[in-house]
Amino acid sequence: MALFVFNSASKMVSSPFVILHFILICVTLHCNNLAEAKMNPRANIVLILTDDLDVSIGGMIPLVKTKKLIGDAGITFTNTFVASPLCCPSRASILTGKYPHNHHVVNNTLEGNCSSTAWQKTQEPETFPAFLQKQGTYQTFFAGKYLNEYGNKKAGGVEHVPPGWDHWFALERNSKYYNYTLSVNGRAQRHGQNYSEDYLTDVLANISIDFLENKSNRRPFFMMVSTPAPHSPWTAAPQYESSFPNTEAPRDPNFNIHGKDKHWLIRQAKTPMTNSSVEFLDNAYRKRWRTLLSVDDLVEKVVRKLEVRGELSNTYVIFTSDNGYHTGQFSLPVDKRQLYEFDIRVPLLVRGPNIKPNQTSPLLIANVDLGPTILDIAGYNVNETQMDGMSFLPIMTSKGNSSTWRSDILVEYEGEGSNTSDPACPLLGPGVSVRLCVPQIKSYYTHCLCSQVFVEVYNLTADPFQLSNIAKSIDQEVLEKMNHRLMMLQSCSGQSCRTTKRRQTLK
Repeated sequence: MALFVFNSASKMVSSPFVILHFILICVTLHCNNLAEAKMNPRANIVLILTDDLDVSIGGMIPLVKTKKLIGDAGITFTNTFVASPLCCPSRASILTGKYPHNHHVVNNTLEGNCSSTAWQKTQEPETFPAFLQKQGTYQTFFAGKYLNEYGNKKAGGVEHVPPGWDHWFALERNSKYYNYTLSVNGRAQRHGQNYSEDYLTDVLANISIDFLENKSNRRPFFMMVSTPAPHSPWTAAPQYESSFPNTEAPRDPNFNIHGKDKHWLIRQAKTPMTNSSVEFLDNAYRKRWRTLLSVDDLVEKVVRKLEVRGELSNTYVIFTSDNGYHTGQFSLPVDKRQLYEFDIRVPLLVRGPNIKPNQTSPLLIANVDLGPTILDIAGYNVNETQMDGMSFLPIMTSKGNSSTWRSDILVEYEGEGSNTSDPACPLLGPGVSVRLCVPQIKSYYTHCLCSQVFVEVYNLTADPFQLSNIAKSIDQEVLEKMNHRLMMLQSCSGQSCRTTKRRQTLK
């Protein structure tokens, strides 16, 4: 256990009366959109969630349009972390606003509570979309990857539509780009491998645009689009298959070195990696970037459609990921799941009403904060929920006091293992349990409960690549305070998780 028209086929007519009539119709429709948008007292909300998009090893570099249309037009949070460095637990935290020890999704399996019947009965009714739907003000839309085991026949299949969603276009199981099944409001829709009809990122873009064009203009909306990219199998759209031919995985100081002072699982990595392994990592890195170009297109299409409809100025657009990724750091092969910066730190860009452009914020944000923030935008009282996170809406709109913002968060991962060793992988032994406290971004404290109790501490100001574990040299009093705080966080619930800033320095 380790403690997200004007028909082009029509004939052109030279008559000025026909042209004038066309222009008048367009102006009238646009004015109607603006008038009806003003009738909505609440802002619209769009959440774009990518899959396995890192920020520490260059994941945002290909997303030029996304950075321009969202980040430059609003605020970029530079210290955003996930509650768990794995898809399903992290997505459950986004939806519920809870840490994994409270929503009980521990890994990507049905047995680990990923989209299980127990999750459906106890947690899905408490997600922020469910609260939005109960409130009755917002129309809600979902398209893309939900949870890794969604659609499993043992848990209701694709016929199950979670509470909270008026329009539901969910991917069955895990990320794919072709040959997949969507649940369209509870009915299976199968897709093949024709690019123009089936490439999933583009399909999600088209479904999203259709929703924006056909939704009611008399009610605000919440739209969540969850892309497969840049998750494996890293299948790029045809026009992007040759992009970034010379790009390599970053050769940062922690690339292809042995994690000699790390927990036992990291020490199993073979160092140095073989040339073929490095070549594979470089190829995977390029492929990930290529899939992101279609995400960049999706973001542009959604933002431009909102702009054309006159709704962009009254819409919050949030862009983030469910976890980070690594490609060779500490000689680890491609994956996530580790409690290091590259796996737990994610992008978070937001634009919207009353958010000034070109802002950056170093405040510590966790993905358990997304649900409370969205509810806050919708006018829902977060204190009436059991969510562990805090709304960062006041921070974005400069109405909050950043000096009293939280100083630490919790990251948990409980592993995919069982109580017995896997004969195919004898070195790994029983399941792993790691919990991490990230205090004030200046330091980093990890407690691993595996075959041994292991503590890691890093000074991220002096050691951003986490090369030197200072657990044995740090002041014992500081270490004890960190451990005490970790013990409190791993048993917190609701209000007790919403901490205020405490002064703490490393000696």
